Amino acid sequence: MPDLAPVRRLSQFSHGAGCGCKLGPAVVADLLRTLTPARSADLLVGTETGDDAAVWRLDDERALVATTDFFTPVVDDPRTWGRIAAQNAVSDVYAMGGRPLFALNLVAWPSAELPVSMLADVLAGGAEIGAESGFAVVGGHSVDDPEPKYGLVVIGEVHPQRVLTNAGLRDGDALVLTKALGTGVVTTAIKAGTAPQGPADAAVASMTSSNAPAARAAVTAGATGCTDVTGFGLLGHLGKMASASGVDAVLDVDAVPVLPGVRELAAAGAVPGGSRRNRDWVAPRLDAGGRTELDVLLLADAQTSGGLLFGAAPDAAATAVARLGPPAAVIGAVRTGTGRISLR
Repeated sequence: MPDLAPVRRLSQFSHGAGCGCKLGPAVVADLLRTLTPARSADLLVGTETGDDAAVWRLDDERALVATTDFFTPVVDDPRTWGRIAAQNAVSDVYAMGGRPLFALNLVAWPSAELPVSMLADVLAGGAEIGAESGFAVVGGHSVDDPEPKYGLVVIGEVHPQRVLTNAGLRDGDALVLTKALGTGVVTTAIKAGTAPQGPADAAVASMTSSNAPAARAAVTAGATGCTDVTGFGLLGHLGKMASASGVDAVLDVDAVPVLPGVRELAAAGAVPGGSRRNRDWVAPRLDAGGRTELDVLLLADAQTSGGLLFGAAPDAAATAVARLGPPAAVIGAVRTGTGRISLR
């Protein structure tokens, strides 16, 4: 009887871990500098501040929020991957203070190597998130590709006067992070087949949880500056926000929530290349304050479907954290400055 070829796990088709596959922040910044920004009185948010989505005003009461995100497999169960990818994509709408309306699927699939029934499970996972979150997933586009990829184009709405942006942090704001860090480390370990069940389950639970409650908490707290923490890591996304807002940030490292088992996995070498790129990119603007290299790498870890990071007055930030519950935490504060980050 002939030997059967070993079955490849879904995550083994991925050259990297989810949002860790993004082009590095330095590459993206250089690329954007070559483009001419779009100009229109109705384009409320474009590319200038590196925000999570574009915002287009329809009238005095309504604006559209448009975003897209897709990535390679981060787990081996196809339906779970679909749920994670959809939750990650719609998070950009929540980060702008918006409400999702509908979405389109984006698919790349190696049809000669993986069954279409598996792709159906991926799409079902994305549709489940749409149904749970109150938006429709309708159609989309697919290509045949050696590496599977999945995500969504998401269209939402927001009031033109209540848009949250990267440039909205204010002097004196406390910083709130709503999910624990470490999904980049765990998904790297999943790909390598070395992730213990506990950390893997905790990471999946985090990546499939919605940022809608966090967005409502940010708006209720009077936030004007917000982003979701994804492929550029906490340090990368905070650095972009601080620079766009004209502030400096101080992070209380011990207050930053981290998924269970992540420090041990990272110490054993399960650190995605994207996290190291993030750390190098932020280095010129970072005062590590004597914190260890492992601490800095975890703060730079390339997240998939991470939490929201927003600024609010200290009392309002504390109230938001109390309402959201763990792992949400106040992790630092900002003051008028030039975009630097200090760790303490």
